[in-house]
Amino acid sequence: MKNKVKLKKYIFISLILSIIFIIFNIIINVYEYNIFRNNINNKIGSIITLIEDKYPNITKNEIIDILNSTSNTTNIFKEYGIDIDTISTIKENNKYYNTFIIFNTLYILIVIIILYIVFYIYNKSINKDIKDITNYIEEINKGNYELKINTISEDELSILKNEIYKTTIKLKEAYINTNKDKLNIKKSLEDISHQLKTPLTSILIMLDNIIDDPNMDNTIKLDFITDIKRQVININFLVLNLLKLSKFDSNTIKFIKDNYKISDIINESIKNISTLCDLKDINITINGDSNIYIYCDFKWEVEALTNILKNSIEHIKDNKNIIINYSTNNVYSTIEIIDHGIGINEYDIKHIFERFYKGSNSNKDSIGIGLSLSKSIINEDNGIITVTSNNNTTIFTIKYYK
Repeated sequence: MKNKVKLKKYIFISLILSIIFIIFNIIINVYEYNIFRNNINNKIGSIITLIEDKYPNITKNEIIDILNSTSNTTNIFKEYGIDIDTISTIKENNKYYNTFIIFNTLYILIVIIILYIVFYIYNKSINKDIKDITNYIEEINKGNYELKINTISEDELSILKNEIYKTTIKLKEAYINTNKDKLNIKKSLEDISHQLKTPLTSILIMLDNIIDDPNMDNTIKLDFITDIKRQVININFLVLNLLKLSKFDSNTIKFIKDNYKISDIINESIKNISTLCDLKDINITINGDSNIYIYCDFKWEVEALTNILKNSIEHIKDNKNIIINYSTNNVYSTIEIIDHGIGINEYDIKHIFERFYKGSNSNKDSIGIGLSLSKSIINEDNGIITVTSNNNTTIFTIKYYK
């Protein structure tokens, strides 16, 4: 508001000066008029006194008629050889008049100078603001985004400053995001390189063994081929999930949200891991009201629950149960996934949702990316996910806020 206050200040000063000038000028004019009137009245009074002494028969009405007469008396003065300008009263009035002319001229000049100084100071301030704006733009062009503009108000220059400030903030955010993106890309490439290096090395070694030993026992060869297939499946899973995570990082995923039944999301997720359940003879029990809805993207929530269920299956023994409970209240809807497996130690719980993190009890084929992806999806649908683990019982709790 600084510029606006400054402008108001200068306008106020100019207005006050103008008012003072007008009032003072009126006072001077009234004072000048009174002096002229008093001088004339005094002389007229002296003339009337003299007439009354010389002509005692003259009446007051006759004197008043003479005074009120509008006839031109200049010629009369000339007939008697009287020069008006030499009359003392007129000379005195002229003296006062000239004095007032000089005074008024000086007064007007002073007021003009003061107003000029006021507007000079104001224009100097405006020029300083323009110079500041120019400096801001030059600094931005140099890549310096650490700028603060505090003179935010409603006049034109302040609006311009405000817009420059907004642009600076956006440029700064873009600059920061660009650096973050570079660091994320660098980290992602390092993680991908690390994750791909081990299975690819393993595949190359097994292929070299098969090529170098044409007479290899078929059983051993089949084991190598099975391991190669497993590694290729892991690489394929890794690449697919990395692509999904990269879409989240670049904000290119468009969630199509609607109200969906939690029971439908759970059932669809169970279908995706049904083969794993059959292989380990795992039973999944579902408890909840089938009429509970959440506002989300159906496809991606199925992806999130599938990864969590897959993680649970990998960490429990055969012939065990997984329990899924879901409920709702006035604030949020909850899904709990409970397994009685090997559990998660306290240190690993702090990092379980970090990308490429593998806990001490992780399966050897675990990549450490599924739970990170699940967390990203759930957060996008206005949810949070937490995990607790005690006495080999692990509970993943998901809350979708309304």
